[in-house]
Amino acid sequence: MRNKTQSFISSKLIFICCSVLVLFILFLKRESISSSSNSNTREEYHQKPKCPSTKQQCTKLPISLSDALVHYVTTEITPQQTFDEISVSKRVLDKNSPCNFLVFRLGHDSLMWASLNHGGRTYKAWIETVTKKFPNLESYHVVYDTKVKDSNKLMELERTEGCKAVSDPRDSKCALSLKGFPADVYETQWDVIMVDAPTGYHEEAPGRMSAIYTAGLLARNRYDSDETDVFVHDVNRLVEDEFSVAFLCRGYMKEQQGRLRHFTIPNHRARVGTPFCPVDISRRF
Repeated sequence: MRNKTQSFISSKLIFICCSVLVLFILFLKRESISSSSNSNTREEYHQKPKCPSTKQQCTKLPISLSDALVHYVTTEITPQQTFDEISVSKRVLDKNSPCNFLVFRLGHDSLMWASLNHGGRTYKAWIETVTKKFPNLESYHVVYDTKVKDSNKLMELERTEGCKAVSDPRDSKCALSLKGFPADVYETQWDVIMVDAPTGYHEEAPGRMSAIYTAGLLARNRYDSDETDVFVHDVNRLVEDEFSVAFLCRGYMKEQQGRLRHFTIPNHRARVGTPFCPVDISRRF
C-alpha cells in the first residue's frame, strides 16, 4: 500500500514538473516574439517612410512650385496682369510646356511664369531685386540705352533695310537690337516670349522698343521649323501698340485680351524669301 502511494505521488510530481517546464518554455517563447516585435516596431519608427509604389506620389514638390505657393500665400501684391490676360498666356503654355520661355520681366509674377512652365526653361530678363529673394530663378540683368522720349525717332527705323533683315541679334545692323545678353540667350530656340518690361510709363523710362524688336528677331531667326508665340503687355500705351504692330506685324497677331497682345511668328530662316511682315490685306483698300 505504501509503495502504491509513493508511486502515485512520484507520478504527480513528474506531471507537475513537466507542466511547469512546458509553461516556462511557452513563456520564454512569447517573450522572445514580443521582444522581436517591439524591436521591429522601433526600427520602423526610426526609418524614413517608404514611398508608395506609384512614382507620381513619390515625386518631391518642385522648388518652382513650392516657392510660388509660399510667395503668393504670404504676399498682398498681385501679378501685374489680369486673370483674363494671364489666361491667354497660360493656354499657350499648357499646350507647349515644358518649353523654352523667355520673359522680359522680373516682377511679382516671375514665380508664376516659372511654375506654369514647370519642367521647362524659364529665363527672365530685367532686374535683380527678385532674384535676390528667389535665387533659383534663372535671369539676367539687362541694360537698356533707349528712352521713351526717343520712341518717335526710333519708330522711323521700321522703314530701314537694316531693321528688316533677319539675322542673329548680335549681328543685326538695327539700332533696336539688344546685343548684351549671354550667348546662350541668342542660341536658344525660344518657344514663347513675353515682353512685359522694361518700364515704359514715363518719358525718361527705357521703354520696350528694343525688347519688342529683339523678341521678333529671335523668333524669326530660329533654325528649327517651329513658330514662336510672342506676347506684349500694356498695348494700351502708344509705344507698345505701335512697335508691336510694326515689328511683330499685324498679320501675325492672333488675338488681344485687355492690354495683352498675342502674336505667332514663323521661322523665316526655314522659309527663304519670307517678307519681314506678311502683306496686310486690310490696308490695301
